[in-house]
This record gives sequence, C-alpha cells and structure tokens, in this order.
Amino acid sequence: MLNTSTVKPTARQLAFQDWEFGLFVHFGLRTFYEGYADFDERPMSPEAFRPDGLDCEQWIRSAKEAGMQYAVLTAKHHDGFSNWPTAYSSFSVAASPWKDGKGDVVGEFVAACRKYDVKPGLYYSPFDGSADFYAADAKSYDDYFVNQITELLTDYGDIDILWFDGCGSEGHEYDWPRIIREIRRMQPNILIFNMGDPDFRWVGNEDGIAPVPCWNVVDSTDFSILTEEKEKLDGPLWLPAECDVQMRSNWFYSEHDEHTLKSRDELVGLYYQSIGRGCNLLLNIGPDREGLLPAPDVDRLKELGKEIERRFGSPVATLEQCERNGNQWIYRTDTAHLLDHIVVQEDLTEGEFIRSYKITIITSKSHRAETVYEGRNIGHKAIIRLPAVKVRGVILEVTEADREPAIRSLSFHYAGE
Repeated sequence: MLNTSTVKPTARQLAFQDWEFGLFVHFGLRTFYEGYADFDERPMSPEAFRPDGLDCEQWIRSAKEAGMQYAVLTAKHHDGFSNWPTAYSSFSVAASPWKDGKGDVVGEFVAACRKYDVKPGLYYSPFDGSADFYAADAKSYDDYFVNQITELLTDYGDIDILWFDGCGSEGHEYDWPRIIREIRRMQPNILIFNMGDPDFRWVGNEDGIAPVPCWNVVDSTDFSILTEEKEKLDGPLWLPAECDVQMRSNWFYSEHDEHTLKSRDELVGLYYQSIGRGCNLLLNIGPDREGLLPAPDVDRLKELGKEIERRFGSPVATLEQCERNGNQWIYRTDTAHLLDHIVVQEDLTEGEFIRSYKITIITSKSHRAETVYEGRNIGHKAIIRLPAVKVRGVILEVTEADREPAIRSLSFHYAGE
C-alpha cells in the first residue's frame, strides 16, 4: 500500500470531486458517417457536416435537469476534425456548409454551459489522424498541438476541464513540459485529465465501474484502452478517478443502436459503482445529425436523475443527528424506522486517511448491536446499500486510519422499491 499520509488534494481537485456527475458529448464529423469507427481509414469530408438543428442548450439543459454539474465536448476527436474554426487546419467546421462555414460548436457549447451553470470541459485528442506530419515530424506536431490548444483556451473564457484521450498515442513522444507550461500559463485553474500533468485520472475501463477499493492517491495511471501498460508517475499523487461510459453501445450517434440504450436500472447500478465508490461519473450521449440529443436518451437521462433524487434527496437523518465517540459516529432514534442506504463522505481536505470501517445497526426489537457491513475506503463518497432493515440506531466506526479520521457527511435513507 502506498504511503499517502502526506499527499493532499488541491482546492480545485476537491471541487471536481464534488461535481460528481457529468455529461460526455461525442459529436463531430463522424456523427455524419454511419458505421465509422476509431481510426477508420475511410475518408470523411467536411461537406457532410450539416447539424442544421444544433441546439447545445438542449444538451446542457437536459444534463442540468438530471443533476449533472459538468459537461465535456469532443472539440477534436482522433479523426482530427475540429469543432471550432481553427486557423491551423482546413479540416474543421469552417470548411463545412453548416452556417456557411461560420459556425462554432465549441463556442455554442461553452455558451450553453455558462447559461445553465454547468462547468464546461473540452476533449482534445492528442493523436490526430488528419495531420500527415503527426508521426514524421514530432516538433511540427507539437507546434500544431500548442497552437490549437491556445485557440481553445484563449477564445472561449474559462474552461474547467481539458480532457486528453491517450488512445492512439501509444509510442508517440509529445513535448509535455512545453505543452503543459502553455496550458497552465493560459488557464492556471484548469483541470487536466490523465496525461501530461494530470489533475484527475481515468478509472481504467469504459464500463463506468470503479474497483474496490479505489484510492485517491496513486503512483501510476492507466494510459489507453488499447494497452494494459500504465504510465508511471513521479511518486504518489492525488488523482481522483473518473468513470466514463456510454448511454448506448457507440460513443458517436448511430441509427442502429437504440436497442442498446441502457435501462434505468443499469444506469442506477453504474451510479452506485462509480459515484457510490468515490469516483466521478461521465455519461456519454451522442447528439444526432440534427445536432440534438436523441429523445429516448434524454428521457432515460431524466429517469435516472429522478431516481437518484428519489433515493437520496430526502434523508431520514444526517450527521447533525449523530454524536461522536472516539472513532464512532452514533445515530439513535426513539422511533424505529426502515433503512436501506447509508451515504458517508470522508473529509478529504488534508488527505485520505480512512483504511477500513464498519456499519453496525441497533436492532428494532432486541436493541442488539449487529454489524451489517464492512468496507475499506470511504474517500469522497461511499454509498452503502443494505437490504431493508428496521433500526433504532446506526454506528459508523472507523476501524483503521492513518491519522485522526474526519467525517464530512453522513446520511441515512430509506428508498424502498
């Protein structure tokens, strides 16, 4: 186990962890090419890019209504098509007939985020299939990389997340010191995903599932879905994990995958296995060829938001009704009631110290203390789901900790069926 007792998060990292739930938006030229896959060698023309009904406010309004607090748009995916009118490539929205070449998806996306108070993030693929000098001239490509990132970070105001996808970059050397220096100079508060100088990391799969336990401090990161190789870090770093997953079987819109739309129950399960294990959840929906989130996906997203609110929006009791006795937090009730969820958050301001804990209930009839759950890390959030049980009290006990444990939040819930 890593020695993590001296590793602390930044205020921005703690803020990111509080955002918890975000919308991933895969949209671009590939949206208009049915059946194309990552690194597809078939050509694509900007002539096909015609999202005549584009409504980024519909995207972000739907996200907000579901309880999402941030959103990440593919500004440029692996194919290299730029969703903004970049000066450094002819392969962009400016070469399309959409709005007579004067459109800007990135601009409309960021404006919608600001309108609905959702944190804007931009996905940028370091690999670029449209740049014929990518492999042949690494220095020229680094110039191109920095120039495009400069446009994204100077033309649209504050951007909260820069999301780097390592897929396709296996074996390629970027001038990360230069790239990161420029990013941090332009936007010191930006959060970088997984590459270069990361502030948060990929969980290591595209299934939306965090492992147990999932610690906030790591000394390596998973690099790409195409390799088992890990990127070694310069010692232990605070890098909270984010779980990304698709609403359907494809990242980009397809005419033929509506039958793969995840059910509400599966999405709730992913919520437990990501946010409920202390990670963020980034759920992808691919806008259609009009430029709208498909109606079935929006309906399912709203169902998920309503179910999360139903389960966790009205706690029976909270930390305020508890008393502390050493490493125990004790809740007592005069009237026995049903319980099926406990939500606990460690105070991570000074770091992550809790290594194991247990939940004990005071039974309704016999008033006996019975342990019903044992866990490892709590981290940002642990959602403990129990078979419904009638209780007269609950004891949260930290059984192992590196330092004096601190609990930020504790709540008790009964959701029923």
